[in-house]
Amino acid sequence: MDLLDEIRTFLPCPTPAGWINAATDDLATLLIDHAHCEKKAASTAMNLMFRYVDQPDLLNRMSRIAREELIHFEQVLGLMKERGIQYGHLTPSRYALGLRQHVRTHEPARLVDTLIIGAFIEARSCERFAALEPHLEDEALARYYRSLFKAEGRHYRDYLELAEAAAEEPIADRIAFFAAAEAELIQSHDTEFRFHSGVPSGVVAG
Repeated sequence: MDLLDEIRTFLPCPTPAGWINAATDDLATLLIDHAHCEKKAASTAMNLMFRYVDQPDLLNRMSRIAREELIHFEQVLGLMKERGIQYGHLTPSRYALGLRQHVRTHEPARLVDTLIIGAFIEARSCERFAALEPHLEDEALARYYRSLFKAEGRHYRDYLELAEAAAEEPIADRIAFFAAAEAELIQSHDTEFRFHSGVPSGVVAG
């Protein structure tokens, strides 16, 4: 099974066509929110490094992820500058918060849930890069999204492997739980378009 097939199997549903239509119609918001996502991903990795200082494998993997996500952040800013798009504040989508509200509060369950959510976020990012790429008329942006796929796919595997290592029992049930929550967030309508949003209201879901 190649990486894309693995990710599609892991995720509970594909990105709706309506989200792809919204993305190709609003590349400015797509890129601005993508930049925010890369910055938040670096912050998440750093926060895990500060919280779990006694776990060498987690520290090494999160350090690499944080560096790579910040490089991606800088690259997206460069793409925006080339297209005359100004980086600024955007309200976040409900996606990450909708997943994180289910995180258990005791350890190691808290860490396991946080890592599983990280795997879903990275996997969904990969799936959306692959889904978007054939529909982008901006060839440079399409090429960039193709180039991101491998790195983000490695991040998905890192998060999933760390979750399995941290758990005191099999994690299949928690993966299934978060898969159901993720499917609802992806397939339902959102008031605003964001990189990880559902289909924006008024757009045909497809």
